[in-house]
Amino acid sequence: MEKKIINDSKKIVIKIGSSTITSQDGTIDKKFLDNLAGQVKALMDMGKRIVIVSSGARIAGVGTLGKWSRKEDIHYKQALCAIGQVELMDSYRKIFDKCGLHVGQLLLTKEDFRDKARTLNIRNTLFTLLDEGVVPIINENDTVCVEEIKIGDNDMLAAYTTVLWGGDLLIILSDIEGIYNKNPQDYKDAKLIEIIEDIEGIENSISLDGKSSFGTGGIATKILAAKEVSKYGANTIVAKGKKENILLKLLNGEAKGTLFLST
Repeated sequence: MEKKIINDSKKIVIKIGSSTITSQDGTIDKKFLDNLAGQVKALMDMGKRIVIVSSGARIAGVGTLGKWSRKEDIHYKQALCAIGQVELMDSYRKIFDKCGLHVGQLLLTKEDFRDKARTLNIRNTLFTLLDEGVVPIINENDTVCVEEIKIGDNDMLAAYTTVLWGGDLLIILSDIEGIYNKNPQDYKDAKLIEIIEDIEGIENSISLDGKSSFGTGGIATKILAAKEVSKYGANTIVAKGKKENILLKLLNGEAKGTLFLST
């Protein structure tokens, strides 16, 4: 099913979680990015258009500067994001360039999705970049975000982007294989749910506790993101991002994840 969905999808949003794009010490995982770039190039060569929503700025800031990691003051958090965003995009630029791909950066807030003029501008920029073969890299504008304009989690940012762009498929690359019926870290008998058609039903039937040490979201936000794009006819796949060639393995039916089918 996942193989067919990916093959049929022409407009794909790929969300990269913080724990996926960073190493254990918090620095950018260049090996992962190198593998990702090759997969994106392969998908684009198949005629697919790719938009990436990438977390990791704050953690990259900690890894780059080597201090402030324990400071919870909002100004320090925003400063770390400002530093880390440079490192993050520089890594994308250098590594994707090796595959002959250019990247472009878009930093967005919740207000950008509420204002019609801003929404139109985002769409125009996305379409222009994609028409020219450039891969858009989207992140929340954490350096200016306060509670009133903060989306809060890049799973939802990816969902809003998919809807705004009219994407066919959202792929969330995370530190988990997919959605389980219970937390696999706590329960050895936890089972991967490979296909979900009743998203609201799954919300009420499984345990949603637990999240990664680097990520701001957990299982709940992934289900909410899938529910959001499902309303507009797009499907969602949640899969383990660190698995080598995970996108191509999903495409070839060689890897498992969780597929949320749109209503």
